[in-house]
This record gives sequence, C-alpha cells and structure tokens, in this order.
Amino acid sequence: MKKIEAIIRKSKFSDVKQALYNVEVNFFSYCDVTGIGNEKVGHVYRGITYSTAKIQRTKLSIIVSEPFVEKTITAILESAYTGEVGDGKIFVSSIEEAYRIRTKEKGKTSLN
Repeated sequence: MKKIEAIIRKSKFSDVKQALYNVEVNFFSYCDVTGIGNEKVGHVYRGITYSTAKIQRTKLSIIVSEPFVEKTITAILESAYTGEVGDGKIFVSSIEEAYRIRTKEKGKTSLN
C-alpha cells in the first residue's frame, strides 16, 4: 500500500477529483492548505504587484493498493497540469498497515 499526497491548485480540485473517480479511486481526504513556494517574484495584475510568497492550495491524501499507484499518479499529473509555476507536487510513501475500524479488516481489503 502507498500513501499519495498531492498539493494542487484550488482551481484544479474538481478536475482532479473527477480524474480520480474515473480511475476508480473513490475515497480520499483533502483540506485547504497555505504554503510557501519557490517563486520569489510577485505577479502583476492591472499594474499592481501581488505577492506569491503565500499560496493557497488543496492537499489530497490518498491511500491505494499497489495496482492503483501509477494510475492514481497519472490521473493527478494530467488533471492538475496547467504548465504554469505552482501546479503543485506529489509525494509517495509506503504504508505498513491499514485497518477498517467498523469491520476490523486489515490490509488492502480495508481499503475497499
């Protein structure tokens, strides 16, 4: 099992959610987060420079079994992409064990 954490633009959340549903990833957690990015230059809009030091994003936390890892990552990469600075990041880490509290199932069956 793997944990996939993705930090994406808020404006792309609906697209990413639909892409995940399309590859049969039907459960994930998400929350709004604020972070500091690598870009140090502000953006100019109508003659006013706006700071990009603090950026609003959505963070998704997804636990999947091995067969779903690549298609989950591909779905996020394709649906969150704009080609602009600040599209986000994806992190993948290993999960040792998972439990479903209601049924006390463990392992990958607890994810279904």
